[in-house]
Amino acid sequence: MIKIEGMIEKTIVEAEELSNHIGKTIRIHGSIYKIRRMSDFAFVLLRAKREIVQCIYSREMTKFLLEELQEESCVIVTAYVNEESRSKKGYDLQIQDIEILSRPEDSSPIVINHKLVDASIEKLLDYRPITLRNEKERAVFKIQEGIVDGMREFLKKEKFTEIRTPKIVYAGAEGGANIFHLDYFGRDAYLAQSPQFYKQMMVGVYERVFEIAPVYRAEKHDTSRHLNEYTSIDFEMGYITGYEEIMQTETMMLQHVLQFLVNNYKPEISLLNVKLPNIKEIPAVRFIEAKELVAKEYNRNINDYDDLEPEEEKLLCKWIKKEMGSDFVFITGYPTKKRPFYAMENKENREETLSFDLLFRGVEITTGGQRIHSYQEQIRKMKQRGMEIEQFESYLMMHKYGMPPHGGLGLGLERFTSRLLEQENVRFSTLFPRDMNRLVP
Repeated sequence: MIKIEGMIEKTIVEAEELSNHIGKTIRIHGSIYKIRRMSDFAFVLLRAKREIVQCIYSREMTKFLLEELQEESCVIVTAYVNEESRSKKGYDLQIQDIEILSRPEDSSPIVINHKLVDASIEKLLDYRPITLRNEKERAVFKIQEGIVDGMREFLKKEKFTEIRTPKIVYAGAEGGANIFHLDYFGRDAYLAQSPQFYKQMMVGVYERVFEIAPVYRAEKHDTSRHLNEYTSIDFEMGYITGYEEIMQTETMMLQHVLQFLVNNYKPEISLLNVKLPNIKEIPAVRFIEAKELVAKEYNRNINDYDDLEPEEEKLLCKWIKKEMGSDFVFITGYPTKKRPFYAMENKENREETLSFDLLFRGVEITTGGQRIHSYQEQIRKMKQRGMEIEQFESYLMMHKYGMPPHGGLGLGLERFTSRLLEQENVRFSTLFPRDMNRLVP
């Protein structure tokens, strides 16, 4: 019988620790990313979990033939860490021996060890388990990891409680036909469009809550900005004095996230040449004023007075960047008819809501606002919209038994990542995209 202790004897050196081992022989594992043969030696690039490590093969130092190595083999390398001023890292690894753990059965159907994967987006996604091994492709999702970690750190610091809410629900938070239907043991159920109902309920429990989780939209959009499954970063906060407090909190959160990336993800920022925005403050423009500004500045007709068109969002961001130097802009006061039934209306003008969107480099990344907390007011609005009240009894329970003034937002993680990296398509910032046409891999 053996006993399993909660300790692992460390015999493998991490790539980030190599500078502490100059002048020593170490063992490191990874995949052979690329072999570059020179006249009397070779560079063997090892893909470790976060870095590409340069190793030197020479017949004098090494106990095996170079021909034994194959790209994408998983190996453990025994090497001498040699100080080398000509290397960017200040050292290189002189290979002494290698243990081959596995070899690929076939050659890669797509070249992944160049600076960029030279392929169409369809091919890039078709071979996603392979193309994600490219140095720059995988760096995208380290940046995305940093965004999530930074947001979580900020929200925890601001005393938000992290929650987990159901993704199989009895009704869609946004309503309409854009929800995925399920047969739930003979009953109608749906994939959650949003954690909206539950995060509002939990404000009555913890006052401030957040969730980072997938949401589902059965929208038949086939555009560069839409997905049918994406990760939503939602927070909801109680005892607010107005919806402006939510925008202020988001501004602070974004400031924190960007600094968090600077502090913890410099290698990926440098590799991808990320131009991080500088947020001192974010301008806010009322919805109708935004439409009129774009119409005037760019000689456009206003075709839709109820919503912003994608081109209007791009042009408004372009103008804000030029005139105010901001990559972000809040749009406030959206029309009541275009906002969900739980959106609080402006008492001075019932035709508009105390809500907002946040645009970033031409694309909407956040929707938020103040919610109705009065039971009677919520019932009134639902009846006005012809909704069946009895279907929402569990949601209305929180209103019936007392709720503080509250509000919150949902931010699309993939969209935010995509705009931060200035990509043409949100799918570049989605590990395994789900859209109208794609269900695998």
